[in-house]
Amino acid sequence: MKYKLLFAALASTVLSTLVVGNQDGAAQPKPHLVGMTDKDPLTYRPNEAMAFTLTPHGNGTTIRWKRTGDDGKVEQGEATADAPVVVKTSLYRPGFVRLVAELVDASGKTIARFDGGAGVDVEKIRPDNPEPDDFDAFWARHKATLAQVPMDGATCREVPSGRDDVKLYEVSIPCAGPRPSTGFLSIPAKPGKYPARVHFHGYNASWLPAARNTPKPTSLSADSIVLDLSAHGYEFNRDEAYYKDLRKACGSNGHDYAFDPAQNTDPEQAYFCGMTYRVMRGLEYVKSRPEWDGKTLVVDGGSQGGLQSIWAAALVPGVTECRPFIPWNCNIGGPAAGRARGDWHIPWVAALGYYDAANMARRIPKTCRVNVTWAGLGDYICPPSGVAAFYNNLTCPKQIKWVQGATHGYYPPNAQTFSRSANQ
Repeated sequence: MKYKLLFAALASTVLSTLVVGNQDGAAQPKPHLVGMTDKDPLTYRPNEAMAFTLTPHGNGTTIRWKRTGDDGKVEQGEATADAPVVVKTSLYRPGFVRLVAELVDASGKTIARFDGGAGVDVEKIRPDNPEPDDFDAFWARHKATLAQVPMDGATCREVPSGRDDVKLYEVSIPCAGPRPSTGFLSIPAKPGKYPARVHFHGYNASWLPAARNTPKPTSLSADSIVLDLSAHGYEFNRDEAYYKDLRKACGSNGHDYAFDPAQNTDPEQAYFCGMTYRVMRGLEYVKSRPEWDGKTLVVDGGSQGGLQSIWAAALVPGVTECRPFIPWNCNIGGPAAGRARGDWHIPWVAALGYYDAANMARRIPKTCRVNVTWAGLGDYICPPSGVAAFYNNLTCPKQIKWVQGATHGYYPPNAQTFSRSANQ
């Protein structure tokens, strides 16, 4: 009963905030579709009935829904949108159910959508494939290879920050792999010792102007060192053709970077190999800066940036907090084992196990706290079963916030959130 009352209150709050103005200036609801489960969506058990209530708001006439999940089962249906629609289902094993629903108007146009889910024995989800037998030896070799490349040749060119209280630099640091580790480094202008943070970018976001051009003054910090690290080791403030050509060169066999199964079969040739070198070298450089306080080192990023932050916490000593959100490539082999996935995913080959965030989780030391700032129950670019496998493999202090109705990069207004934490 308490969940029903809570979810009813949340639905009312969502309705009160999703409004748009009409021509007369009066507010009226924007069409939307609220999906809620009959209890905390992370607490179901195998074969337990779960009920989703889909409540339409707006001038829709029909609700169409489709249920998929980690059991391979597909169910779908539709009903008139003159009242809430209840969809009942279950799941027999640890994993997640996904429910996608659309509110359709009289012309057949989709005017609102809900994409969410619920989990069964979520705390029992683990990676679906064994990690490589030589996982730790592999990374020991890579760290040794990186150590053979001295940082003496690093360049640090000051560029205008647009602020008196922050100094900004373009940095390029010699690195193993095909390109250097590059980024924008901001340091408070006032002499002193400061905490440090390294930020990483998402897959497509890493090629956008915001990642490759001089940061805006408002994005800089006057109380901490921040390295905004490029995933690709490119130069900054170049023309569009430079980035277009480089991105094409980063791909192989007709695939965009990191998606080529043939290339990924060899972990030494996989695109992620060079990227991990750049991640490790970027953090080593920040730790070498005399302005760093030697105490606080935070890493963060979303999607691919979340994956890179996990690599950093697992591979570089001294990281004190890892803050990924919607982290990518957790339990990469999950789809091959029958887990639900979206259309955009890297095909599984065993060598990807070296780069899998779920395998990295066990290497993050207890001195580092991991805070998954949010993960979407409707995100099937970074499926919830994969994020759960990563989270459950952590042996350090940890917390996570699950968001109902959130997809990849979409966080619903006034969303239902469900948090978990453990101080291990």
